[in-house]
Amino acid sequence: MSDGKNGITYADAGVDIDAGNALVDRIKPAAKRTNRAGTMSGLGGFGALFDLKAAGYTDPVLVAATDGVGTKLRIAIDTGHLDGVGIDLVAMCVNDLVCQGAEPLFFLDYFATGKLDTESAARVIEGIAEGCVRSGAALIGGETAEMPGMYPAGDFDLAGFAVGAMERGSDLPAGVTEGDVLLGLASDGVHSNGYSLVRKLVEVSGLGWDADCPWAEGSLGAALLTPTRLYVKQALAAVRAGGVHALAHITGGGLTENLPRVLPEGMGAEISLDAWDLPPVFKWMAETGGIAPAEMLKTFNCGVGMVLAVDASRAEAIAELLRGEGETVYMLGTVTGEAGMSYEGTLS
Repeated sequence: MSDGKNGITYADAGVDIDAGNALVDRIKPAAKRTNRAGTMSGLGGFGALFDLKAAGYTDPVLVAATDGVGTKLRIAIDTGHLDGVGIDLVAMCVNDLVCQGAEPLFFLDYFATGKLDTESAARVIEGIAEGCVRSGAALIGGETAEMPGMYPAGDFDLAGFAVGAMERGSDLPAGVTEGDVLLGLASDGVHSNGYSLVRKLVEVSGLGWDADCPWAEGSLGAALLTPTRLYVKQALAAVRAGGVHALAHITGGGLTENLPRVLPEGMGAEISLDAWDLPPVFKWMAETGGIAPAEMLKTFNCGVGMVLAVDASRAEAIAELLRGEGETVYMLGTVTGEAGMSYEGTLS
């Protein structure tokens, strides 16, 4: 098998297989934390298995979602605060899934870098595992790609893939009608959209990532890296209680673009901007950039990360259920019989 020569190795080309193996060993305990009914295999195989019958489904429809973290990742890399972006990655996928009425079942991640730093990668993937635990999904596989020459030193990219299921005929939106009450669930900050503008605003402000945060304790970078809130278990509890007709994850496009996606053609929404207070992070951004309220509402979540359209007769009961699940709930307004978004009051 050998002529005794020591030729060029894969490691000489910049790919360290041993580092990859070490990472898999490091993250196995984190992945094991996410095991749930239906999980069939651990990390390390050529494919990941999941048993829908063992998960309790009889006539399931599968739902899939994929997403990334956007340029929020740039801040995480530049500041070294890597622990939360894994949670962001999961949230961006599973918060979308639940809007279809689906329960997230399992998650896979893709981590790509020029040179693998086991410690940094492990911190990110352990965050992914935490996001999976919070949303009830199993982390059953993924890919770590070491690609010399593709990324500058220290840089990496992330993508996530979530698969969920629902029983046939239970998909959302369904039954949305004029007069449905719109319940808003508070966000935990900027979440994971609009960060190209966020980074521009920080540049305009003249502050560095390690500067004191103008609206909260700690550094500016750490405050802007607050992880995306996971709404999965709370939203599913509301759906199972009955009366929920639609859910809208308020991501890029804000309320203005995302809520109409779950309304029937010809219907719209009337929103009271006085129903909630604009969180300090958004006030700071609006003031720093002189951003008009209309632009804020179609760029950021502005403090509302998920909206439920519910039967008017069930609105109070569902709001109380969600509060019991730890949510801050706002009575935003109603579904109208006229297409388009109508805002009343002041965003402040």
